[in-house]
Amino acid sequence: MTVTTQPEVLQPEKLTPQQTVAKIALIGNPNSGKSSLFNQLTGLNQKVGNFPGVTVDKKTGISQITPNLKAQIIDLPGTYSLYPKSLDERVIIDLLYDPNSTHYPDLVIVTADASNLKRNLLLFTQLADLHIPAILALNMMDVAETEGVKIDVEALQQELGVPVIPMNARKGVGIAALKIVMSQQLAPSPVSFYTIPTELKPLVRSIKESFGLRNDYLALHYAHQYKSLKFVSEEKAEWMAALLEAEGFNSNTLQANETIARYARISEILLDVMRVEKVTKDEKFSNRLDQILTHKVFGYLIFLAILFTVFQAIFTWASYPMDLIDLGVANLNGLIQDNFSGPLVNLLTEGIIAGLGGVLVFVPQIAILFAFIAILEETGYMARVTFMMDKIMRKFGLNGKSVVPLISGVACAVPAVMSARTIENWKDRMITIFVTPLMSCSARIPVYTVLIALVVPETYYLGFLNLQGLVLMGLYLTGFLTAIVSAWVLKKVLKARERSYFIMEFPVYKMPRWKNVGITIVEKSKAFVLEAGKVIVAISVILWVLASYGPGNSFEVAEQKARQQAVARNYTETELQNHIASAQLESSYAGIVGRAMEPAIRPLGYDWKIGIALLTSFAAREVFVGTMSTIYSIGEEENVSTIKSKLMAEKDENGQPFFTPARAFSLLVFYMFAMQCVSTLAVVRRETKSWTWPLAQFIYMSGLAYIAAFITFQIFK
Repeated sequence: MTVTTQPEVLQPEKLTPQQTVAKIALIGNPNSGKSSLFNQLTGLNQKVGNFPGVTVDKKTGISQITPNLKAQIIDLPGTYSLYPKSLDERVIIDLLYDPNSTHYPDLVIVTADASNLKRNLLLFTQLADLHIPAILALNMMDVAETEGVKIDVEALQQELGVPVIPMNARKGVGIAALKIVMSQQLAPSPVSFYTIPTELKPLVRSIKESFGLRNDYLALHYAHQYKSLKFVSEEKAEWMAALLEAEGFNSNTLQANETIARYARISEILLDVMRVEKVTKDEKFSNRLDQILTHKVFGYLIFLAILFTVFQAIFTWASYPMDLIDLGVANLNGLIQDNFSGPLVNLLTEGIIAGLGGVLVFVPQIAILFAFIAILEETGYMARVTFMMDKIMRKFGLNGKSVVPLISGVACAVPAVMSARTIENWKDRMITIFVTPLMSCSARIPVYTVLIALVVPETYYLGFLNLQGLVLMGLYLTGFLTAIVSAWVLKKVLKARERSYFIMEFPVYKMPRWKNVGITIVEKSKAFVLEAGKVIVAISVILWVLASYGPGNSFEVAEQKARQQAVARNYTETELQNHIASAQLESSYAGIVGRAMEPAIRPLGYDWKIGIALLTSFAAREVFVGTMSTIYSIGEEENVSTIKSKLMAEKDENGQPFFTPARAFSLLVFYMFAMQCVSTLAVVRRETKSWTWPLAQFIYMSGLAYIAAFITFQIFK
């Protein structure tokens, strides 16, 4: 069947007044090359927002179609059909089923895997029957050719009634041709791929009249999915429910019948336009490789080896740029403080720039982690990992894709939470995000090291097993087991309409496209700095103000008392300055808060000084050591042995050592569980698009930390 409409060039002046650019939606099956095409069309001109009213990312980008025409490309979640199975997929029907919406696209580009065209065309035929102007991007033509699949593109275009562009999106082949077609004013396909049963036509007619629709198939989808359509009013939903009940409408049966009918029509089309040449060759390389990489024994060992490599890289490779960032921030602060003075300078250096440094220092870890994730996804290996781990993780309310966030959480919870985006199922993703911070991150290491060194002797067993190392390993294992148990409990508590299915098609192994890897690194790093960074810097400034100022002339009074004590104790100048800093900290607003906190934390064995450390380490757990250094007048040297000796010398009101095993282990347990990382909370807020989850996370983990620390203190006391 030939296309009867003649394309005409879409000029910018033809757009409606509300539009500055054409809106083009990009949709396709998972692993159909949609992300590669999006990156080719938009490059770095991308941004991540959220779909109206839902907590799902909306990735958009601007593409220069012609010198005079730009288009906003909307990257929709991957889906196999227009009958959504997850929260992510529901945003598609909200976008495409409301023609009156300002977000309604002018054009839809459907990406299809040319090597598996039958399955990919199901989604296309559904979109075509909605009468939305469309282009079929026939992607992965190189893979199809390798597998002996020959497609008559001209004949397929005539059968479908829309432009068909053969492509290899990973290498940019076909992008220019696609842009030429995108610049044209296209009509919907005149071909009908599904005939609505006669008995449903009165129902469809009633829905069309009630909602003012022109398309029969769209009206039928309203009947199937009205409960999920956010723009349908409660009154209309009640009317629809009554109508469907009266008509005896069975959604599941009708969906199944429609799918069967569509595949029958697709088979007829492909019979005329596609042939598969039987190529005599050995078993595919991907299948041979899968026998090793997904082996029930060797598959897990290989995966653990890869994780070990990633884990080491995040620690070792990131240390150099992180040190440079720390040094750069310190040098910048020193340069400003050497040339300027005053309260505003202190605010700038100790609050804003220091807070900004706390944001930027995470960027190397984020970049390295997402570089590995992008490479593993581009090569096709990540799909195999999720398949292997799904059966194990599902028992605890997680799924195979939860493995990456949990493991990377040992390095840093910030990129770990961000990596949970690969989990399509809403419930599994929320559980993963919720429990990931329970994994002991690298920021806890300074706290662990100092406190373990205080109370655990450096004893060796069998000549190589260090007792302190075993305690440290025990803390990490306890955090992991707690995360798993918490996930299992949350699985029982959390309710969700969608059921968790794990359906995955293995993509063929291929070399990564380094351009896509680079874009992923830049976009993930930019998202963290711009979104989470704003919250981190703001709270860092607030904490600086609380620790730098006190009511009235409290700082002057504290300094006078400190100087008098210094004279009596014959302090050196360094010891004097540290003593003054400690006294002023006690009299600051933060110190007042610490004193106010003391009754609540005394059951855990803590005093007001530890209370201040708990407060200041909310910005980042590793701040605990620096705060303790200031409180206990440790001086400029902040190595572990100095901290250890000073903390061991600290006495309680009875003259006994303050840091007993009971207090030290109580603190260890508290920091193992407590959500004292504003950057993680900020990222959870961004990923969930709600304050409910980070607040629930903070309350749960703080409560768990308090109870566990209380029990630990009482046992060891």
